[in-house]
Amino acid sequence: MIDQSAPTPGPDSLGTLAILWHGDRLALLDQRLLPDQEVWLTYQDPQGVADAIRDMVVRGAPAIGISAAYGVVLAAIQARVQDDWKTVIGEAIDVLAASRPTAVNLFWALERMKTRLQACQAPDEAIASLTGEAEAIHAEDVAANRLMGRHALSIMEEAPFSVLTHCNTGALATGGYGTALGVVRSLWHANRLKRVYADETRPWLQGSRLTAWELQQEGIPVTLNADSAAAQILRQGEVRWVIVGADRITANGDVANKIGTYSLAILARHHGVRFMVVAPSSTVDMALLSGADIPIEERDGTEVRAVRGVAIAPGKVPVYNPVFDVTPAELVDAIVTEKGVIEKPDAEQMTAMFGRR
Repeated sequence: MIDQSAPTPGPDSLGTLAILWHGDRLALLDQRLLPDQEVWLTYQDPQGVADAIRDMVVRGAPAIGISAAYGVVLAAIQARVQDDWKTVIGEAIDVLAASRPTAVNLFWALERMKTRLQACQAPDEAIASLTGEAEAIHAEDVAANRLMGRHALSIMEEAPFSVLTHCNTGALATGGYGTALGVVRSLWHANRLKRVYADETRPWLQGSRLTAWELQQEGIPVTLNADSAAAQILRQGEVRWVIVGADRITANGDVANKIGTYSLAILARHHGVRFMVVAPSSTVDMALLSGADIPIEERDGTEVRAVRGVAIAPGKVPVYNPVFDVTPAELVDAIVTEKGVIEKPDAEQMTAMFGRR
């Protein structure tokens, strides 16, 4: 079990964790309430975990996959006394799969759990086997994040520089350490980072509520900015890299990530700033040829018309609220996974590293 009640600043720190597994229950840090309140919610059934994923208690593609895997274990614990226990667990997997449509890590983790389930012959065997698999998914994510940090540094400048990031991709969004923020953490401990500029990331404000808070927890210099200030920041020349995460990467290198990422990639190209995507290989979906094939989740307009229940727009104004956008591969300078770095990604390089569809 990965357990850490508070971050210990330093190169070995996992950061502030948002997922804790206690053997028969799952505890999630409610990220909707940060930074004002640090509230942990406990779940003992798969429907509760699915609701937590859908309602944004937990967010970030790797963290969603890890949480869903533990949700399957909870389903197995509940189903142990039922004759059709395997069917009940399978139905729970379907419920968890329906919680969010875009992040491929969710489906990747559930497929791993489903494969383990199929080999089990008894309920107690299923509980033990599924627990082992969920804990492995969790631990592998942390190890992958650390490795991605090392890979990224191998292609970045030695002299200290500043970076700009979007949304939240740190320990809160993963099993620990982080993807894009894991690279930031690695830069900081290598004395190669001046400052992080964090987009506030409308409409859920993950940058202001989570990224700024998470970096401050570890003493990493961070400046918060409105999303619309990114062009002015890049124009000043201090930022050398825009570093973001991903929720799905397709076979040609197109990247789905938090809404606003595409515009950042365009701004980075215009200003001669390099654009890096950091994500575990579980985010790569070689079954999809391009970003045009990615289902883009749209959420209720209330998220844009109000902030924490306070109206900031007319109540009946129509809202377009896509959660993600797709950045074309030609705007990406580097994709970093635990398998290595692909610079100027295309279908040929993606196939060489991740295999065919």
